[in-house]
Amino acid sequence: MSDIYRKLAKVLDTLPNGFPATESGIEIQLLKKVFTPEEAELFCDLRLTPESADEIAERTGRSSEGLEELLTTMWEKGQVVRTLAGGIRKFKMIPWVIGIYEFQVKRMDEEFARLSKEYNLHVGAPLFFGKPHVMQVIPIEEEVPRKHTPILYQQVSTIIERSRSHGVTQCICKKERGLLGKPCDRPQEVCMYFSEDEGAFEDHAWVRPISKEEAYGIIRMAEDAALVHMTTNVESGHWFVCNCCGCCCLILKTVRKFGAEFLNTSYYAVIDPEQCTACGICADERCQVAAIEEGDNTYRVIPEKCIGCGLCVSTCPSGAITLVRKEADQIVKPPQDEREWLEERGKERGVDFSAYK
Repeated sequence: MSDIYRKLAKVLDTLPNGFPATESGIEIQLLKKVFTPEEAELFCDLRLTPESADEIAERTGRSSEGLEELLTTMWEKGQVVRTLAGGIRKFKMIPWVIGIYEFQVKRMDEEFARLSKEYNLHVGAPLFFGKPHVMQVIPIEEEVPRKHTPILYQQVSTIIERSRSHGVTQCICKKERGLLGKPCDRPQEVCMYFSEDEGAFEDHAWVRPISKEEAYGIIRMAEDAALVHMTTNVESGHWFVCNCCGCCCLILKTVRKFGAEFLNTSYYAVIDPEQCTACGICADERCQVAAIEEGDNTYRVIPEKCIGCGLCVSTCPSGAITLVRKEADQIVKPPQDEREWLEERGKERGVDFSAYK
């Protein structure tokens, strides 16, 4: 039985996102929590390109009997993605992050939370290290200086407006922390999902459908609660927006420890010492990555830590903080879409994932 889980772990690590092995084998325990042996075997036969049950059966030689039902169960359990194309259900494999892990939000229990934390202690940084970045920061739109031409893929409103379906679910990072006895006091139901398909979340197993107006409301709530907007590091095809805090989010915790290089960012904050009243709100209540420090009667931003989210700008009582666009040679343009991201990431990691395209 363990052989199929080792095979699954190897498949997941062959995907561009990665799924690093550990000496303790904790990753195998995680997979056993998520997949039955039958589900693990089928996952290894899937591809990153959506296929119908009949197409999968024809390609793999599997029997089509009961195949769509099993794939649907796997979708309900957050192991695969299901799409609708012309009324036909299609399924594809997904990486561990961003993917399977986040989709376990309804199934996570205390044991899973413990295993996940232990795994991340060993491989957290490697999962997000390298190029292209896994995630990019979306700054608060109102705080982007008017003199700058808006970057459409860095606007939450663009993602919301281009989507026909909107959904939300509990943040799995916050749920994990709560299960481990350290609950977060910020809003929990803040992970947002988007789709170009009408009614995509109406019968979803773990995403609650919401209206476009509700989506904007969640964004405003997140900003009020000092949560950082982040999404996948591409120009088009965004399907989620995370609203994250520094106490729960693995990526932000990594940034706090190693610096902003783990995120794709286009802005940084600057504090005018002449206007700063040293109230400390920016450092104590708003910044999620410890990028602001106290000086002599003023505060200053640590450039190498700042992720340009704008949270400190929006609540500065003296208006001393502004967002500044990085110089052109310091801005990293994201891949065009997920397919291009996968190709670039696979090349950077030196993995051949052609069998799963």
